[in-house]
Amino acid sequence: MAGKVYLVGAGPGDPKLLTLRGAELLARADVVINDRLANPRLLKFARPDAEIVYVGKVSRDHTLPQEEIIDVIIDRARQGNTVVRLKGGDPFVFGRGGEEAEALREAGIEFEVVPGISSSIAAPAYAGIPVTHRGLAVSLGIITGHEAPGKVESDIKWDKIATGLDTLVFLMGVERLADIVKALVDNGRSAQTPVALVRWGTHPVQRTVVGTLADIVDRVREAGLTAPAITIVGEVVGMREAISWFERRPLFGKRVIVTRAESSAGALSSQLEELGADVDEFPVIKFVPPPDYGALDTAISRLGTFDWVIFTSANGGEWFVRRLDELGLDIRALGGAKLGAIGPKTAEALRDLRLRVDYVPSEYVAEAIVREFPEELAGKRVLIPRALEAREELPDGLRAAGADVTVAPAYMTVTDESSADGLRKRLEDHVDVITFTSASTVANFFELIGDTKLPRGVTAACIGPITADAARKRGLTNVVMASEYTIEGLVDALSRQCGRSEESV
Repeated sequence: MAGKVYLVGAGPGDPKLLTLRGAELLARADVVINDRLANPRLLKFARPDAEIVYVGKVSRDHTLPQEEIIDVIIDRARQGNTVVRLKGGDPFVFGRGGEEAEALREAGIEFEVVPGISSSIAAPAYAGIPVTHRGLAVSLGIITGHEAPGKVESDIKWDKIATGLDTLVFLMGVERLADIVKALVDNGRSAQTPVALVRWGTHPVQRTVVGTLADIVDRVREAGLTAPAITIVGEVVGMREAISWFERRPLFGKRVIVTRAESSAGALSSQLEELGADVDEFPVIKFVPPPDYGALDTAISRLGTFDWVIFTSANGGEWFVRRLDELGLDIRALGGAKLGAIGPKTAEALRDLRLRVDYVPSEYVAEAIVREFPEELAGKRVLIPRALEAREELPDGLRAAGADVTVAPAYMTVTDESSADGLRKRLEDHVDVITFTSASTVANFFELIGDTKLPRGVTAACIGPITADAARKRGLTNVVMASEYTIEGLVDALSRQCGRSEESV
């Protein structure tokens, strides 16, 4: 029995502009057939065991011709698969989705069309250009840029669209920009009409070039702007100066590597992307069980004897609770022990685990924990579930104040070698910032890159002084450190250091 095909619009590039229906179908698909303009990050929505078939197209260089793409879609569907044909933008806006739907109907294969946000409206919006605007534009035309305006049998009615529509959006027309401009001017459009080209619209690497029909060809050539880009013609282009927003974000265009463990990188990446950064995640560490749970199991067996349990990271809390569960216990085993957290994010993570925190110091370092402790430490029994290789400042400080301290490894940090090849390759390209959230991420990063040289002037964004010192010892001189030792503090420090001024837009 044949499967079903979904022609899904992937949107203009920003993966967050994928529709809910598109994400739902990607998660169900047996096969995903994607093209160049569909952001590869969308494949994270797909099942790990899904077959991914890339049929990307670059102008004049097609991985597969359209006829062969259709053959692939039909073949996978006839094998009984649920197939998602993931197409950049909207399938029916110059996406050749109509041809694919026609072929599927002729082959007797069931299909569904899932619209996507077209780059024809999204790229102008991200460039600060409304395609319609009261008093400026009450009509809009979306036109292919692939057709040569000068050909004898042109399907484009240049004499009608040149002056008959307020805003014109040409898709895929960079290579024929001069021909498009000539056809518009020859058919009555003023040479002083504003024009903008937006390359990779909605992506963190978006570029916009603005001019008029009289000079836009020269401006694009001087800027070195190439496909993929869309062209917007009309008075609405003048709105960009007032309402441009995407390219004004403080980290817009900054290429950032996040080295945090995959399990915890999401929050940092999201905040950086929210400020406009182009983020690549290359986890250099991962968390695994310790080689021996003996110390932790012994401590858990006598949890009721401890006055305090202090967690130095969210990971410590998660792995501690995981071990409780593996031993058939739950948080009731804590008895009357009070809980301490080294910082607000650790406290928040503990609350998510249904653990109420009694104490968080004002500074997120060992010295502050001891100095600000809410009660006399002498004679108190303290348990610290933590990483195997953690620093000794906190237990030593507590002991010096008279506490009876038990340190129990709940997990260990090891090098994540899966990212090594991609990381080295990425560093050979342009990189502005590398983020480090612990001294171990610094050590493992340099272990993984080997002899690969870092880009000149790269910024090391570090979450605290210990991490910053580790980075400097490795020869990194342009170091930005968070004043508050949290992810939010790190992002804020980086934004202040690397932020763009409006004059630079």
